[in-house]
Amino acid sequence: MKKRIGITGQIGFVGTHLFNFLGLYKEEFELVPFKDEFFSDYNVFKDWVKQCDVIVHLAAMNRHNDPEVLYKTNIELVEKLIKAMEETGNAPHVLFSSSSQEERDNPYGKSKRHGRELLISWAKKNNAKFTGMVIPNVFGPFGNPFYNSVVATFCHLLVNGDEPKIETDANLQLIYVNELTSEICKIIRNEITENEYKIKYTGERKVSEILETLKLYKQLYLEKGIIPNLPDRFSVNLFNTFRNYCNIKEQFPVKLIKNSDARGAFIEVAKLGVGGQVSYSTTVPGITRGNHFHTRKIERFIVIKGKAVIKLRRIGTDEVLEYQLNGDEPSYVDMPVWYTHNITNVGDEELITIFWINEIFDPNNQDTYFEAV
Repeated sequence: MKKRIGITGQIGFVGTHLFNFLGLYKEEFELVPFKDEFFSDYNVFKDWVKQCDVIVHLAAMNRHNDPEVLYKTNIELVEKLIKAMEETGNAPHVLFSSSSQEERDNPYGKSKRHGRELLISWAKKNNAKFTGMVIPNVFGPFGNPFYNSVVATFCHLLVNGDEPKIETDANLQLIYVNELTSEICKIIRNEITENEYKIKYTGERKVSEILETLKLYKQLYLEKGIIPNLPDRFSVNLFNTFRNYCNIKEQFPVKLIKNSDARGAFIEVAKLGVGGQVSYSTTVPGITRGNHFHTRKIERFIVIKGKAVIKLRRIGTDEVLEYQLNGDEPSYVDMPVWYTHNITNVGDEELITIFWINEIFDPNNQDTYFEAV
């Protein structure tokens, strides 16, 4: 029987990723959609609570000019959730998103610690499952600059030509959002219950190190089209995060330089500081390839012969981006993570496309999820 899962704060940074990630396992989970306005209509909110076997409580205010408003808002959200569960008689497995800032004497950390304590008491009283997740700094695609993380802020400023400033060169313990959603999925599957479940960070860097790395990504990738050296998983995750903040509507397709002489033409199609796999395909007129997305892979499509249209759509959204490519002027488009994509031969001749991807294909770990653009 499928577990029915609801996520408060579903449209937020982590909520969006968690909703999309759990949605990959349709045979196992049934998602109960949540809207922020449910908090304003208590009867609607109670009805939503009643439907859930699992509630992941992510909704919270991270920043506010008035510390009292921030603290009060976060506590009221927890109290409203507890009240709805008690009045409906439903005792779902509750996963509460707390923060490593619990240890700090600030309004956000205090609200998270107090909220977790309230839910511990509720779970004990109702003999219910509870997991109090204490989460390190989270970064990844689609985070809001000046709100979710310093990584989001740096990426946003750099791609818009601004110079980020470091206020405190702290040492950050970080987790990539895909790694966090995988951990939450594990907790749900295995029904892990723990009042203080400390989620381990997967990378540790000084703020200045992160900024210098992102500056290098801008110089190599955004200005020169070079895929940088990515020596470890953290680097891949940071690079995929940076790519998300580039303006892909204007960035692609990137025209390649065609060097011609009496012998013919020579074109450099990709400059790489990283390994992976290169392949090519031929496609007859009218045929579409793809209609899938990746959650971690870096992929480049280079059209060298024929006419093609490449389409991309971010998962969970409706906007479709469309790029025209022509082998007479060889060009490429890079596929962002969590964007389903396809390529169609719209010409009258055979289409030849070169594909580069940063991983050698592994049939047991494909990271390929089919969804029509």
